[in-house]
Amino acid sequence: MSDLISIIVPCYNGSATIGDTIQSVLMQTYANWELIVIDDCSTDDSVAIIRGYLEKDARIRLIELDENSGRPAVPRNVGCAVASGAYIAFLDADDLWHRQKLELQLRFMKENNAEFCGIDVVKFRNPAD
Repeated sequence: MSDLISIIVPCYNGSATIGDTIQSVLMQTYANWELIVIDDCSTDDSVAIIRGYLEKDARIRLIELDENSGRPAVPRNVGCAVASGAYIAFLDADDLWHRQKLELQLRFMKENNAEFCGIDVVKFRNPAD
């Protein structure tokens, strides 16, 4: 499928947020995606949480690194190496996406014949923080 989007998520000790991050992908209005989560040797419950989502959706994959890289670039590169999509989207394990993020961004890229684009962010905090 030419419009498959590979979403790359590096994760290290993201148990507090990774579930919400994955949920924001699952809620996308554009459904032709694969989610590749690369765990960088987390010592918390991140892997268990991610595995729970693997059972719910076949579009989600988990790669567990054997050694902690100490930076998100290495897991991102691992994800890119195994990605199947014509497009790559990066998402951090503590970020959320608007429901139409992929749909709107892909449409913009096609309409403008763009090979690359970025987006703006909206910062918000949990009132409990």
